[in-house]
Amino acid sequence: MSDNSNQKDQITLSGAIAMGTGVMIGAGIFALTGEIANYSGSYFIWAFIAAGLVAGLTSYTYIKMSNAYPSSGGIGMILVKAYGKTTLAAWGAVLMLFSMIINQSLVARTFGNYIVQSDFVNLDSSSVTYLGVGLIITSFLVNIMSNKAIQRLQYFGAFFKALGLIFLAIGGLMASGVDLSAITTSGGQQSAGVLQFIGSVAIGVLAFKGFTTITNSGGEITKPHKNVGRAIIYTLFICLGVYLFVTVAVSSSLSVQEIIEAKNYSLAEAARPTYGQLGVNITVIVAIIATITGIIASMFAVSRMLTMLTKMKLVPHKHFGMPGDIHKHVLVYIAVMAAGLTIVFDVSRIAAMGAFFYIVMDMLIHYGVLKNADRSEVKFKPSILVIALIVDAMILTGLTYIKIKDDPQLIAYTLLTMAIIYGYEKYFLKHPEQSDVKESHAM
Repeated sequence: MSDNSNQKDQITLSGAIAMGTGVMIGAGIFALTGEIANYSGSYFIWAFIAAGLVAGLTSYTYIKMSNAYPSSGGIGMILVKAYGKTTLAAWGAVLMLFSMIINQSLVARTFGNYIVQSDFVNLDSSSVTYLGVGLIITSFLVNIMSNKAIQRLQYFGAFFKALGLIFLAIGGLMASGVDLSAITTSGGQQSAGVLQFIGSVAIGVLAFKGFTTITNSGGEITKPHKNVGRAIIYTLFICLGVYLFVTVAVSSSLSVQEIIEAKNYSLAEAARPTYGQLGVNITVIVAIIATITGIIASMFAVSRMLTMLTKMKLVPHKHFGMPGDIHKHVLVYIAVMAAGLTIVFDVSRIAAMGAFFYIVMDMLIHYGVLKNADRSEVKFKPSILVIALIVDAMILTGLTYIKIKDDPQLIAYTLLTMAIIYGYEKYFLKHPEQSDVKESHAM
């Protein structure tokens, strides 16, 4: 059943779409364009398309489960429905939490990258971390406000992001004379191998996984049994369209090598040939709006999920003498973790680790629903879940391949972190009395 949220403070269908697109566009087109081009080479547009198709396929399970059991903290709910209150369910939920928190640090560093390379301030690259942490603190403060305030902010952000990205895309196409051959030419960069391309698709999935923000806010969306699924579908279509429009424009304006060199600032550089420094500055403003609204929406969804898991005693919780309710406490924890990751890792490592965590969790969900879901309550086609599992295994293999070559230490960090999370969850579920929170069975 859906949460008993205050009706006046619920999120509308359009608000849920604005929130989902806010997370996707903030993390996707601004943060990941250079990363994806680095591995996919001249096929980076096709990597975005493939990532969108993967996200559309894998979202099927989330839509079906959310339609049956809308909940604030929906990913955790899906895992509990699939596995019960077990270590595996708790482990998968925490992997998702860390994936979303990692995404926040990715967006925070992107925010810093755009600001320091603009004409607005005289800062060097050493300030990126501080700017990112500042954004996380600001997002925390905004999330203490009401749902309606956050929804209004997402509307504002969606409007200005749309205008700015259209401006950028038109400029990129004008610069190339709308030469669509730029989509397939390499610009001096060798084409990627098959596994490299598949690995880039895995990173590209991060640009679309913002639909889980909607899943994790299901209990606070109006008419959730229908609107959660609708919001996810509409959001994926909108973002795929935006990504295609903008990536074609960027590819038309810059060579792949130039995109890779510009990396986290490539969209601003794509505006330069047509609009000059004015275009760069406008793109920076759009990026700032996109990253701010994206991280606020992500923190909103993560806090709902972690609050639900805490009340169910699937994760530990300590008050540490803080005033306020559990939700405000978990917002503090999320902000601290996101800030820590922003300080420790660069964008490449953040993106890869987030992709590993998300894909493993995604496979757990598909397998658990396929094997254990109550078919009288959840109507789905098993063949689609099997295909989703195969596709996830393929992109996980590709991601492992490119990171073993480039950053084997990251593989070790990721595996160690996953093992520690699993071990601690197994221990905690045997000793739930360590939590300061009494168990709630509400889902």
